[in-house]
Order: sequence, then C-alpha cells, then structure tokens
Amino acid sequence: MSGAKLTKIAEALPSTVPFVGPEAAERQRGTAFTARLGANESVYGPSPKVLRAIEAAAPDVWMYGDPESHDLRRALALHHGVEMSEIVCGAGIDGLLNSIVRLHVEPGVSVVTSDGAYPTFNYHVAGYGGTLTKVPFRDDHEDPEALLRAATETGARLIYLSNPDNPMGSHHPAQVIDDMIADLPDGCLLVLDEAYIELAPDGTAPLIDTSNPQVIRMRTFSKAYGMAGMRIGYAIGEAGVIRSFEKVRNHFGIGRLSQQAALAALADTEWLEIVRAEVARARDRIAGIARENGLTPLPSATNFVTIDCGRGAEFAKTVLDALVARGIFIRMPFAEPGNRCIRVSCGTDQDLDRFAAALPPALAEAGSAMNDG
Repeated sequence: MSGAKLTKIAEALPSTVPFVGPEAAERQRGTAFTARLGANESVYGPSPKVLRAIEAAAPDVWMYGDPESHDLRRALALHHGVEMSEIVCGAGIDGLLNSIVRLHVEPGVSVVTSDGAYPTFNYHVAGYGGTLTKVPFRDDHEDPEALLRAATETGARLIYLSNPDNPMGSHHPAQVIDDMIADLPDGCLLVLDEAYIELAPDGTAPLIDTSNPQVIRMRTFSKAYGMAGMRIGYAIGEAGVIRSFEKVRNHFGIGRLSQQAALAALADTEWLEIVRAEVARARDRIAGIARENGLTPLPSATNFVTIDCGRGAEFAKTVLDALVARGIFIRMPFAEPGNRCIRVSCGTDQDLDRFAAALPPALAEAGSAMNDG
C-alpha cells in the first residue's frame, strides 16, 4: 500500500521551515528563555482596548470570521484614504505573500529579492517552482538599483523589497522608493513589505497610489500593534491586483477574534504612540549596551537593533549561541555581510537588564573559543 505522490516541486524541496521558533528552541534546551528578544514581537502587547474587544468577542468564537473582513477593510480604507476594493486582509504578511506568489509564480518564472532578506518569501517562491535571483545588500541597506537591474536582466515578474528592512533594520526614504517604482520594468510587480512602517521615521512611506498596478503594499498588526499571535495583516493595491486574491486566498483564514482585535487596535492611536516611544527608548538602550561592550549598533527604523560584532560570521554565531545558552533568545542575519551581526528585539527593562548581564560573558566565551580555534 502506498500513499499519494508529492508533486515534483514538493519532492525536491527540503523538509524545513524558514525559522526555528523560540518554543522549539526551548524544548530542545529543556528550559524556558529568560528574555525573548529574537522574534521582533512587541513585548508591550496590544492596546488594553484590544484586550477588551477580544474578551467581548470571545463568546462568538463558535462562528467563523467574516470571510470578506468587511468591517476591518472599511476601517482600513478610511484610515489610508483608499477604497475597500483596494484592500485585502490575510493571515499576516506571510499568508498574503503566499497568495501573491501563488498568483504570479510557476516553474521558470523569475523573482528578485535581496540576499539575506525575509526568508519566508523565498520559501514560497521555491514552493511554486520559481527561479530566485538574489542581490547583495549595499552598506547594510537593500539596494533598489541592483534589484531593478536584476529584474530587468531576468525578466522578473516579482521584486520583493522590505522598507524598513529585516534583518538589518535600515530604511530608505520615500523618495528612493518612489524612484524605484518609477523605474519598474513592464510586467513586474513590486511587493513592498512595510511590516515595520509604523515604527519608522516620518518620510519613510511613499504616498499610497492605488492607481498603479505594479505595486502592492504589505502591512501587519504583528509589530507596532502588538498582535503577532492573532495573525492578521493586509495588502493595499490597485483594485484589479487586489481582486485577484479572491482566486486563491483562504477565505476563512482570519478568525473572528482577530478581526475584532484589529479594529480596536486601529482605532487606538494613543496606544500606538506609547509603543513608538517605548520602542525608541529600548532601541537606545540596546545600542548603549552594544557600545559598552565594544560592539557597533546599526541605526534602526524597526523594533529591533542589529549589532555588528566586528569579527565576522563565525564569531557572531558563537556569541549568539553563548547568549542562547544563558537564556537570551536572539537571532542573527544569515547572509554575508549581515552575518557578522546579531539582532536583538526591543524588550522590557527586565529583558534588557538580562541581555546586558549576559552579553559580556558571552563575548568572553566567544573570544576564547575563537582564540582556541
């Protein structure tokens, strides 16, 4: 007796996931982390109004969520000054990326991204048989000019760019992105991931232009709004581009509680300002801890700080492992030259106290290991 065969594409893929979650790492370690500073979650949590909205909606979880996310899309359209037909909601940006890749990528189709950028996008491209071209970061920033050149040379159907970017935390001003949009090759769609945009400096986000069918903007409630566990994001784009999602999206992918929580979060602008201030304070604290230990923090427009360890990828990985062994969950960029760094999410004062205490012995251990090697 034999089961159903996998597709040729699936058969060729490794049995892996883009990230190892902190819960899996805790199971492997046999103990919990004392500071969870690796997943770029918002430790400040959602607005108290969000928690009240979830509590009020909890008795209705026996019902599916509205498959059209009508009320949320209406609120988002008003918030951004666009039409409801120009917004689609999904299970976080990850779910939306899956849909956009499924719509546009098949075997032989070219896609362009940055080497070291968000790996889940690459995971989806591989899953649909696309051909991925990567260009290096330049000066710890994604390189719009190089992305455009690669797209032109390969006839790419999609370009993925995050602004601000993960994992380096850098950003480009709106004019740079507008210039990139103006130079997009015909037939190419820019997937502009703006997961951290609420935490970025003013002037980072270009004006939203839903008349342009070559750009789709990805947003989320996971970062600044503190709702990573609710899995809800949305995309803004030209109505025809958005309408195409109806062909493939999971129409019941967003639960009832998530929709109500997102509505409450969007309405609570005061809480968003509190979170922005806390993130800015935590970024300064992380940068200070880095400098106190002879390391170089990179400027950040996100809710994390990427820290240059100064001695290459092997040293950075050894520092990361030493911190994890001390109960501090962090991550690091995986591609050169970013992999000379570690990446630390913004945390509470207690989280950062623990990071500050663990970093000096971790650096000493890593230095000793490198010298012994």
